[in-house]
Amino acid sequence: MLSKKYKLQSSLSSQKLSVIKSIIFSSLLIGLLFAFLFDLALGSVEIPINEVVKILLGQEPQKATWANIILKFRLPKALTATLAGAALGVSGLQMQTLFKNPLAGPFVLGISSGASLGVALVVLTVSATTPTLLADLGIISDFGLVIAASFGAASVLGMMLVVSRRVQDTMTLLILGLLFGYATSAIVSILLQFSSKERIQSYIMWTFGSFGGVTWKQLVVLIPVILLSLLGALLQSKSLNALLLGESYARSLGLTVQKSRFYIITSASILAGAITAFCGPIAFLGVAIPHLCRSLFNTSDHRILIPSVIIMGAILALIADFFSQLAVSQMVLPLNAVTALIGTPVVTWVILRRNSQKSFSS
Repeated sequence: MLSKKYKLQSSLSSQKLSVIKSIIFSSLLIGLLFAFLFDLALGSVEIPINEVVKILLGQEPQKATWANIILKFRLPKALTATLAGAALGVSGLQMQTLFKNPLAGPFVLGISSGASLGVALVVLTVSATTPTLLADLGIISDFGLVIAASFGAASVLGMMLVVSRRVQDTMTLLILGLLFGYATSAIVSILLQFSSKERIQSYIMWTFGSFGGVTWKQLVVLIPVILLSLLGALLQSKSLNALLLGESYARSLGLTVQKSRFYIITSASILAGAITAFCGPIAFLGVAIPHLCRSLFNTSDHRILIPSVIIMGAILALIADFFSQLAVSQMVLPLNAVTALIGTPVVTWVILRRNSQKSFSS
Protein backbone atom coordinates (compact mmCIF):
# COMPACT_ATOMS: atom_id res chain seq x y z
CA MET A 1 0.00 0.00 0.00
CA LEU A 2 2.78 2.40 0.97
CA SER A 3 4.66 1.44 -2.19
CA LYS A 4 1.63 2.32 -4.37
CA LYS A 5 1.19 5.62 -2.53
CA TYR A 6 4.86 6.49 -3.03
CA LYS A 7 4.68 5.64 -6.75
CA LEU A 8 1.56 7.80 -7.13
CA GLN A 9 3.21 10.74 -5.37
CA SER A 10 6.33 10.31 -7.47
CA SER A 11 4.24 10.21 -10.67
CA LEU A 12 2.31 13.34 -9.68
CA SER A 13 5.56 15.12 -8.79
CA SER A 14 7.15 14.27 -12.16
CA GLN A 15 3.99 15.42 -13.98
CA LYS A 16 4.07 18.69 -12.05
CA LEU A 17 7.74 19.23 -12.97
CA SER A 18 6.93 18.46 -16.60
CA VAL A 19 4.15 21.07 -16.61
CA ILE A 20 6.44 23.68 -15.01
CA LYS A 21 9.16 23.01 -17.62
CA SER A 22 6.59 23.30 -20.41
CA ILE A 23 5.43 26.66 -19.02
CA ILE A 24 9.03 27.92 -18.79
CA PHE A 25 9.76 26.73 -22.33
CA SER A 26 6.61 28.43 -23.67
CA SER A 27 7.55 31.63 -21.83
CA LEU A 28 10.99 31.55 -23.46
CA LEU A 29 9.40 31.20 -26.91
CA ILE A 30 7.14 34.19 -26.24
CA GLY A 31 10.16 36.11 -24.92
CA LEU A 32 12.06 35.31 -28.12
CA LEU A 33 9.18 36.63 -30.25
CA PHE A 34 9.03 39.91 -28.30
CA ALA A 35 12.83 40.31 -28.30
CA PHE A 36 12.89 39.78 -32.08
CA LEU A 37 10.13 42.35 -32.68
CA PHE A 38 11.71 44.91 -30.32
CA ASP A 39 15.07 44.51 -32.05
CA LEU A 40 13.34 45.32 -35.35
CA ALA A 41 11.41 48.26 -33.88
CA LEU A 42 14.11 50.04 -31.87
CA GLY A 43 17.04 51.98 -33.27
CA SER A 44 17.94 55.45 -34.54
CA VAL A 45 14.50 55.44 -36.22
CA GLU A 46 11.81 54.03 -33.91
CA ILE A 47 9.08 52.07 -35.68
CA PRO A 48 5.85 51.03 -33.89
CA ILE A 49 5.55 47.31 -33.20
CA ASN A 50 2.25 47.04 -35.11
CA GLU A 51 3.95 48.57 -38.17
CA VAL A 52 6.80 46.07 -37.84
CA VAL A 53 4.28 43.21 -37.84
CA LYS A 54 2.57 44.69 -40.91
CA ILE A 55 5.87 44.84 -42.80
CA LEU A 56 6.75 41.24 -41.86
CA LEU A 57 3.32 40.11 -43.09
CA GLY A 58 3.87 41.87 -46.42
CA GLN A 59 1.40 44.71 -45.79
CA GLU A 60 1.94 48.41 -46.52
CA PRO A 61 3.22 50.45 -43.52
CA GLN A 62 2.38 54.11 -42.86
CA LYS A 63 5.78 55.17 -44.22
CA ALA A 64 7.46 53.44 -47.14
CA THR A 65 10.92 54.11 -45.68
CA TRP A 66 10.08 51.92 -42.67
CA ALA A 67 9.78 48.87 -44.93
CA ASN A 68 13.25 49.56 -46.39
CA ILE A 69 14.77 49.99 -42.93
CA ILE A 70 13.24 46.73 -41.67
CA LEU A 71 13.75 44.51 -44.71
CA LYS A 72 17.15 45.73 -45.87
CA PHE A 73 18.93 46.44 -42.59
CA ARG A 74 17.20 45.34 -39.39
CA LEU A 75 15.75 41.97 -40.40
CA PRO A 76 19.12 40.50 -41.55
CA LYS A 77 20.70 41.85 -38.34
CA ALA A 78 17.97 40.36 -36.11
CA LEU A 79 18.19 36.98 -37.89
CA THR A 80 21.98 37.03 -37.50
CA ALA A 81 21.68 37.81 -33.78
CA THR A 82 19.18 34.96 -33.35
CA LEU A 83 21.47 32.49 -35.11
CA ALA A 84 24.57 33.74 -33.28
CA GLY A 85 23.08 33.47 -29.81
CA ALA A 86 21.76 29.98 -30.50
CA ALA A 87 25.01 28.78 -32.09
CA LEU A 88 27.36 30.17 -29.43
CA GLY A 89 25.15 28.89 -26.60
CA VAL A 90 25.02 25.34 -27.99
CA SER A 91 28.74 25.40 -28.80
CA GLY A 92 29.49 26.43 -25.20
CA LEU A 93 27.19 23.73 -23.83
CA GLN A 94 28.93 21.04 -25.91
CA MET A 95 32.37 22.20 -24.75
CA GLN A 96 31.34 22.28 -21.08
CA THR A 97 30.11 18.69 -21.35
CA LEU A 98 33.07 17.50 -23.43
CA PHE A 99 35.68 19.00 -21.09
CA LYS A 100 33.56 18.51 -17.92
CA ASN A 101 34.42 22.13 -17.23
CA PRO A 102 31.74 24.66 -16.24
CA LEU A 103 33.82 27.59 -17.52
CA ALA A 104 34.51 26.15 -20.96
CA GLY A 105 33.31 28.18 -23.92
CA PRO A 106 34.36 29.31 -27.40
CA PHE A 107 35.99 32.51 -26.15
CA VAL A 108 37.42 31.30 -22.84
CA LEU A 109 39.21 28.21 -24.24
CA GLY A 110 40.67 30.07 -27.20
CA ILE A 111 38.30 28.54 -29.77
CA SER A 112 37.17 31.95 -30.99
CA SER A 113 40.83 32.97 -31.26
CA GLY A 114 41.45 29.92 -33.48
CA ALA A 115 38.48 30.90 -35.64
CA SER A 116 39.81 34.48 -35.79
CA LEU A 117 43.15 33.14 -37.00
CA GLY A 118 41.39 31.19 -39.76
CA VAL A 119 39.55 34.34 -40.87
CA ALA A 120 42.74 36.42 -40.67
CA LEU A 121 44.62 33.93 -42.85
CA VAL A 122 41.93 34.24 -45.52
CA VAL A 123 41.27 37.98 -45.30
CA LEU A 124 44.80 39.26 -44.67
CA THR A 125 46.75 36.90 -46.92
CA VAL A 126 44.51 35.66 -49.73
CA SER A 127 42.80 39.03 -50.12
CA ALA A 128 46.08 40.90 -49.85
CA THR A 129 47.64 38.96 -52.72
CA THR A 130 44.49 38.94 -54.87
CA PRO A 131 42.41 41.95 -53.82
CA THR A 132 39.39 41.17 -55.99
CA LEU A 133 39.33 37.41 -55.45
CA LEU A 134 36.90 37.30 -52.52
CA ALA A 135 34.64 39.90 -54.07
CA ASP A 136 34.53 37.95 -57.35
CA LEU A 137 33.89 34.60 -55.69
CA GLY A 138 30.79 35.87 -53.87
CA ILE A 139 29.02 33.02 -52.10
CA ILE A 140 32.08 30.74 -52.47
CA SER A 141 34.16 33.25 -50.52
CA ASP A 142 31.57 33.16 -47.72
CA PHE A 143 31.85 29.37 -47.56
CA GLY A 144 35.63 29.82 -47.58
CA LEU A 145 35.42 32.06 -44.52
CA VAL A 146 33.21 29.55 -42.71
CA ILE A 147 35.56 26.66 -43.56
CA ALA A 148 38.65 28.65 -42.54
CA ALA A 149 37.10 29.81 -39.26
CA SER A 150 35.75 26.33 -38.44
CA PHE A 151 39.12 24.73 -39.21
CA GLY A 152 40.89 27.26 -36.96
CA ALA A 153 38.36 26.64 -34.18
CA ALA A 154 38.64 22.84 -34.56
CA SER A 155 42.46 23.00 -34.43
CA VAL A 156 42.46 24.82 -31.09
CA LEU A 157 39.61 22.68 -29.76
CA GLY A 158 41.50 19.50 -30.71
CA MET A 159 44.65 20.71 -28.94
CA MET A 160 42.60 21.60 -25.85
CA LEU A 161 41.00 18.15 -25.89
CA VAL A 162 44.43 16.47 -25.98
CA VAL A 163 45.65 18.69 -23.14
CA SER A 164 42.49 18.07 -21.06
CA ARG A 165 43.32 14.34 -20.92
CA ARG A 166 46.61 15.11 -19.19
CA VAL A 167 45.45 18.06 -17.09
CA GLN A 168 42.55 17.48 -14.73
CA ASP A 169 42.65 20.81 -12.89
CA THR A 170 40.02 23.26 -14.20
CA MET A 171 42.01 26.44 -13.63
CA THR A 172 45.13 24.99 -15.32
CA LEU A 173 43.02 24.08 -18.35
CA LEU A 174 41.60 27.60 -18.52
CA ILE A 175 45.09 29.10 -18.29
CA LEU A 176 46.25 26.85 -21.14
CA GLY A 177 43.20 27.93 -23.15
CA LEU A 178 44.20 31.56 -22.63
CA LEU A 179 47.76 30.72 -23.70
CA PHE A 180 46.50 29.11 -26.91
CA GLY A 181 44.43 32.24 -27.45
CA TYR A 182 47.48 34.47 -26.96
CA ALA A 183 49.51 32.31 -29.38
CA THR A 184 46.91 32.60 -32.15
CA SER A 185 46.57 36.33 -31.46
CA ALA A 186 50.35 36.66 -31.84
CA ILE A 187 50.20 35.03 -35.28
CA VAL A 188 47.39 37.42 -36.26
CA SER A 189 49.51 40.36 -35.06
CA ILE A 190 52.36 39.23 -37.30
CA LEU A 191 49.98 38.98 -40.26
CA LEU A 192 48.70 42.49 -39.53
CA GLN A 193 52.24 43.86 -39.82
CA PHE A 194 52.32 42.83 -43.48
CA SER A 195 48.82 44.08 -44.34
CA SER A 196 47.58 47.38 -45.73
CA LYS A 197 46.10 50.05 -43.44
CA GLU A 198 42.62 49.51 -44.88
CA ARG A 199 42.69 45.77 -44.16
CA ILE A 200 44.07 46.36 -40.66
CA GLN A 201 41.26 48.83 -39.92
CA SER A 202 38.63 46.42 -41.28
CA TYR A 203 40.03 43.55 -39.23
CA ILE A 204 40.12 45.61 -36.02
CA MET A 205 36.51 46.69 -36.54
CA TRP A 206 35.58 43.05 -37.13
CA THR A 207 37.13 42.04 -33.77
CA PHE A 208 34.70 44.35 -31.92
CA GLY A 209 31.85 42.05 -32.94
CA SER A 210 28.68 43.06 -34.77
CA PHE A 211 25.49 41.52 -36.10
CA GLY A 212 24.91 44.41 -38.49
CA GLY A 213 27.47 43.58 -41.16
CA VAL A 214 25.83 40.38 -42.41
CA THR A 215 23.96 40.74 -45.71
CA TRP A 216 21.11 38.67 -47.15
CA LYS A 217 23.62 37.06 -49.52
CA GLN A 218 25.76 35.93 -46.58
CA LEU A 219 22.68 34.71 -44.70
CA VAL A 220 22.08 32.29 -47.59
CA VAL A 221 25.31 30.62 -46.40
CA LEU A 222 25.01 31.23 -42.65
CA ILE A 223 21.43 30.00 -42.10
CA PRO A 224 21.81 26.46 -43.52
CA VAL A 225 25.27 26.01 -41.94
CA ILE A 226 23.98 26.95 -38.46
CA LEU A 227 20.67 25.06 -38.74
CA LEU A 228 22.39 21.84 -39.88
CA SER A 229 24.98 22.13 -37.09
CA LEU A 230 22.24 22.73 -34.49
CA LEU A 231 20.40 19.67 -35.82
CA GLY A 232 23.65 17.70 -35.48
CA ALA A 233 23.96 18.89 -31.87
CA LEU A 234 20.38 17.80 -31.13
CA LEU A 235 21.12 14.35 -32.57
CA GLN A 236 24.10 14.11 -30.18
CA SER A 237 21.92 14.72 -27.07
CA LYS A 238 22.07 11.10 -25.89
CA SER A 239 25.83 10.94 -26.46
CA LEU A 240 26.33 14.13 -24.44
CA ASN A 241 24.17 12.74 -21.62
CA ALA A 242 26.23 9.55 -21.58
CA LEU A 243 29.53 11.46 -21.55
CA LEU A 244 28.35 13.39 -18.49
CA LEU A 245 28.60 10.15 -16.51
CA GLY A 246 32.09 9.31 -17.77
CA GLU A 247 33.61 7.53 -20.75
CA SER A 248 33.49 4.08 -19.13
CA TYR A 249 29.74 4.39 -18.53
CA ALA A 250 29.24 5.71 -22.07
CA ARG A 251 31.08 2.68 -23.49
CA SER A 252 28.97 0.33 -21.36
CA LEU A 253 25.90 1.81 -23.08
CA GLY A 254 27.39 0.88 -26.45
CA LEU A 255 28.53 4.40 -27.34
CA THR A 256 31.57 4.76 -29.59
CA VAL A 257 33.28 7.49 -27.61
CA GLN A 258 35.87 8.47 -30.23
CA LYS A 259 33.26 8.86 -32.95
CA SER A 260 30.89 10.81 -30.68
CA ARG A 261 33.72 13.10 -29.58
CA PHE A 262 34.59 13.77 -33.24
CA TYR A 263 30.98 14.68 -34.08
CA ILE A 264 30.70 16.95 -31.03
CA ILE A 265 33.99 18.72 -31.85
CA THR A 266 32.89 19.17 -35.48
CA SER A 267 29.51 20.59 -34.49
CA ALA A 268 30.95 22.93 -31.82
CA SER A 269 33.70 24.14 -34.16
CA ILE A 270 31.35 24.90 -37.05
CA LEU A 271 28.88 26.70 -34.77
CA ALA A 272 31.60 28.86 -33.19
CA GLY A 273 33.59 29.23 -36.41
CA ALA A 274 30.71 30.27 -38.67
CA ILE A 275 29.48 32.94 -36.27
CA THR A 276 33.01 34.22 -35.67
CA ALA A 277 33.60 34.40 -39.44
CA PHE A 278 30.64 36.70 -40.06
CA CYS A 279 30.11 38.50 -36.74
CA GLY A 280 33.57 38.59 -35.16
CA PRO A 281 34.72 36.92 -31.92
CA ILE A 282 31.79 37.41 -29.51
CA ALA A 283 32.67 36.85 -25.87
CA PHE A 284 30.83 35.38 -22.87
CA LEU A 285 27.56 34.24 -24.48
CA GLY A 286 28.89 30.69 -24.96
CA VAL A 287 29.83 30.44 -21.27
CA ALA A 288 26.86 32.20 -19.70
CA ILE A 289 23.86 30.81 -21.60
CA PRO A 290 24.22 27.08 -20.67
CA HIS A 291 24.44 27.96 -16.95
CA LEU A 292 21.33 30.13 -17.13
CA CYS A 293 19.39 27.27 -18.73
CA ARG A 294 20.67 24.69 -16.23
CA SER A 295 19.52 26.92 -13.37
CA LEU A 296 16.20 27.72 -15.02
CA PHE A 297 15.24 24.10 -15.80
CA ASN A 298 17.24 22.51 -12.96
CA THR A 299 18.47 19.71 -15.21
CA SER A 300 21.56 18.39 -16.99
CA ASP A 301 19.55 16.51 -19.63
CA HIS A 302 20.75 17.72 -23.03
CA ARG A 303 17.42 16.80 -24.64
CA ILE A 304 16.00 19.72 -22.64
CA LEU A 305 19.11 21.89 -22.43
CA ILE A 306 19.91 22.14 -26.15
CA PRO A 307 16.48 23.48 -27.23
CA SER A 308 16.36 25.84 -24.23
CA VAL A 309 19.92 27.07 -24.89
CA ILE A 310 18.97 27.77 -28.52
CA ILE A 311 16.05 29.96 -27.44
CA MET A 312 17.79 31.61 -24.46
CA GLY A 313 20.89 32.30 -26.57
CA ALA A 314 18.80 33.95 -29.27
CA ILE A 315 17.01 36.11 -26.67
CA LEU A 316 20.22 37.31 -25.00
CA ALA A 317 21.91 38.03 -28.34
CA LEU A 318 18.91 40.13 -29.44
CA ILE A 319 18.92 41.97 -26.10
CA ALA A 320 22.66 42.64 -26.44
CA ASP A 321 22.09 43.89 -29.99
CA PHE A 322 19.46 46.49 -29.20
CA PHE A 323 21.28 47.63 -26.02
CA SER A 324 24.39 48.21 -28.12
CA GLN A 325 22.32 50.54 -30.29
CA LEU A 326 20.26 52.32 -27.63
CA ALA A 327 22.96 52.96 -25.02
CA VAL A 328 24.41 55.99 -26.84
CA SER A 329 22.41 58.20 -29.19
CA GLN A 330 23.41 57.96 -32.88
CA MET A 331 26.20 55.49 -32.03
CA VAL A 332 26.58 51.72 -31.90
CA LEU A 333 28.64 50.31 -29.05
CA PRO A 334 31.01 47.38 -29.68
CA LEU A 335 28.94 44.22 -29.23
CA ASN A 336 31.66 42.57 -27.13
CA ALA A 337 31.37 45.36 -24.56
CA VAL A 338 27.66 44.63 -24.10
CA THR A 339 28.02 40.82 -24.03
CA ALA A 340 30.81 41.18 -21.45
CA LEU A 341 28.43 43.12 -19.19
CA ILE A 342 25.86 40.33 -19.57
CA GLY A 343 28.28 37.41 -19.24
CA THR A 344 30.65 38.62 -16.50
CA PRO A 345 28.09 38.37 -13.63
CA VAL A 346 27.15 34.83 -14.72
CA VAL A 347 30.78 33.65 -14.96
CA THR A 348 31.55 35.29 -11.57
CA TRP A 349 28.55 33.51 -10.06
CA VAL A 350 29.75 30.15 -11.43
CA ILE A 351 33.25 30.61 -9.96
CA LEU A 352 31.92 31.72 -6.55
CA ARG A 353 29.40 28.88 -6.49
CA ARG A 354 32.09 26.29 -7.23
CA ASN A 355 34.33 27.71 -4.49
CA SER A 356 31.49 27.66 -1.97
CA GLN A 357 30.66 24.04 -2.86
CA LYS A 358 34.31 23.02 -2.42
CA SER A 359 34.56 24.75 0.97
CA PHE A 360 31.27 23.16 2.07
CA SER A 361 32.38 19.64 1.04
CA SER A 362 35.71 20.04 2.81
